[in-house]
Amino acid sequence: MKTVESRYRKRLPAILLSLMLTWLCCKGATDRQLSSTEMRPSDENLSVSDQELHLRATVIDLHADTLQRVLDEGADLAERSGSGHLDIPRMREGGLDAQFFSVWVNPNIYRGEQQMERAFRLIDALKSQIARHSQHLELATSAEDIERIVAQGRIACLIGIEGGHTLNGKIDNLRRLFDAGARYMTITWSNTNELGDSSGDRSIHNGLSALGKEVVRQMNRLGMMIDVSHVSDKTFYDVLETTTRPVIASHSCARSLASHRRNITDDMLRAMARNGGAVFVNFYSAFLDDQFNRNQAVAFQQIQPEMAKLEREFRGDPVRKYIERDKLRAAALERLPQVPFQRIVDHIEHIIKVAGVDHVGLGSDFDGVPSLPSGMKSAAELPNITKEMRRRGYSDADIMKVLGGNLLRIFAAQKQ
Repeated sequence: MKTVESRYRKRLPAILLSLMLTWLCCKGATDRQLSSTEMRPSDENLSVSDQELHLRATVIDLHADTLQRVLDEGADLAERSGSGHLDIPRMREGGLDAQFFSVWVNPNIYRGEQQMERAFRLIDALKSQIARHSQHLELATSAEDIERIVAQGRIACLIGIEGGHTLNGKIDNLRRLFDAGARYMTITWSNTNELGDSSGDRSIHNGLSALGKEVVRQMNRLGMMIDVSHVSDKTFYDVLETTTRPVIASHSCARSLASHRRNITDDMLRAMARNGGAVFVNFYSAFLDDQFNRNQAVAFQQIQPEMAKLEREFRGDPVRKYIERDKLRAAALERLPQVPFQRIVDHIEHIIKVAGVDHVGLGSDFDGVPSLPSGMKSAAELPNITKEMRRRGYSDADIMKVLGGNLLRIFAAQKQ
């Protein structure tokens, strides 16, 4: 681990150099393109000491679905997006040091060998962005990589596979993904697959399957983090009984505060603490707040005619259909009473009380959800979490654990 002093120094020479490189590379660019690498918190009321703490921390987000925008919509990470949640300008503004980019293959569109093909196209899309913007981005595959890259003033980019269905039932594909740079895999997405049962689908295996247990063991051997977001409760406990390494829940919340089945119960939180792992809090409004989830159900029912129209219009283009569906849903949810960003910290605080401060972090789900809280509409507003945790009396050391220190510990433990 770097010392606090070295974390604070991470931006001093590097930012000056990076600013010069940015000016040289981006001279003449439009206003929508990246032109600065300094953190510029969107909250003007953020104190100098809050900003300094946020800069000292290694800020790591465990989950963003931005690669679909890059591959399917031609998004460039250097350009400030008018609709997305994450890009280099806003990562810089929010002081985001390391981002795990999710490789999610829609099982309703891609089947069989298409799943691995799609996964590698998403991975290649990230690597293409890194090559294009190498003055700002670098691929990381270890905790040491993250700290080195951040110390040099760049953003560490990491890869997580969302859903074991991507393997197409073949354990050898796990090694292929690991060799391509993937450093975690979620055992299931919302669909039950060959590895285990999902929280969003029917139970077939009564938890983790025999293949799933072998995949967990192979991930331990490789040093690949096991992600238990999305899995059924039984699958969760089976994973913890099988693994010999700390696990992560890359984008989940506390079920005691919001009763969605995707969230983690208090008993599960205590089990995570015993395992040494952590829950990385999802920013999706419906996972944070039960009332919003109920309002969302009504809003989605009201737009059913428009959804049916999209189904007909894009019947031959399922990728475009999902893009337009997500836009329609997001617009409907913007009209609802918004959840405040402090609700994210409520979930962080609950997990700290139940599991301890060593077992929680950030897993935004940027670009993967149709609604984010007010005060957390993009990566630029991440400093609000630092500000709110300080307001609630948390120590600088504990805040730095939540912002990224816990992930660095868990990541490093995969190789021990």
